[in-house]
Amino acid sequence: MPPPLRRGDLVAVVATSSPFEHVLAWRGLGVLAERYRVRFDRGLFARKGYLAGEDGRRAEELRRAVLDPDVRLILAARGGYGASRVVHEIPWAALRERPKWIAGFSDVTALHAEAAAVGVASLHASHLTALGRADLSLRAAMFDAFESPSRPRRLEGLRTIRPGVARGAAFGGNLTVLHACAAAGRLAVPEGAIVLLEDVTERPYRIDRSLSTLLLGGHFANVAGFVLGDFTACDPGPDGVTVEEVLRDCLGSLGVPVVAGLPVGHGRRNEPVPLGLAASVDATDCAAVVTFAAPA
Repeated sequence: MPPPLRRGDLVAVVATSSPFEHVLAWRGLGVLAERYRVRFDRGLFARKGYLAGEDGRRAEELRRAVLDPDVRLILAARGGYGASRVVHEIPWAALRERPKWIAGFSDVTALHAEAAAVGVASLHASHLTALGRADLSLRAAMFDAFESPSRPRRLEGLRTIRPGVARGAAFGGNLTVLHACAAAGRLAVPEGAIVLLEDVTERPYRIDRSLSTLLLGGHFANVAGFVLGDFTACDPGPDGVTVEEVLRDCLGSLGVPVVAGLPVGHGRRNEPVPLGLAASVDATDCAAVVTFAAPA
């Protein structure tokens, strides 16, 4: 586990994926600067179509942040798309030698998968631009995750899809990005993991395709359980099949506990989750409980 942040630590902001709203980014930088030293390159604001600049620019920005021994947190400016085009160029072994937190979600799942592959914990959490529009409660939650990542976080009242009790290392993020990581041969799901899944603007049949392919490929063969976050705007098509039906059909018969309703992902509330640390699932009742950074 990377060391927790302290006031005055160095945070590197990177844009590995899509461009973003500059006003929100500047606000987020201001919020960070009230508590930490912040470093970013003006190239952060570059744009090339749906990408935050050329692949080389984005890869070099991330490479510098990974290699810099003074950086304690790498925070993504935004998700979107593009990280999968450059992650193979990063010297991830250096992250294991000098662990530091990587924070973000959505497309940043590609970075979380790389961190997990070298055995380093990371934070599934809001981006810089979300911090720019955040209220005080979200800011407090993010700072708490940065500075106390191993503090247990208990979320109650979740829906039980398949009952059971499980414990394992938290792993996962955006389902579509995990599917892309598997296609690229860059997905290594830890044995016995508690897998977090969320997604946005995908038809239910596409959710089915991603889950079915990952299952057929054996990527979820040895997981201990699933925790499902928001599947935002994953509306039914003309066939009327809902994403809830797809999730239940694909995951409900795997013999491990499955719970839904975690406030994580592209919805209004995106709770920070420390990936790589222990998580526990108690789905013995219809109202399930999940604890991240679960105590031994």
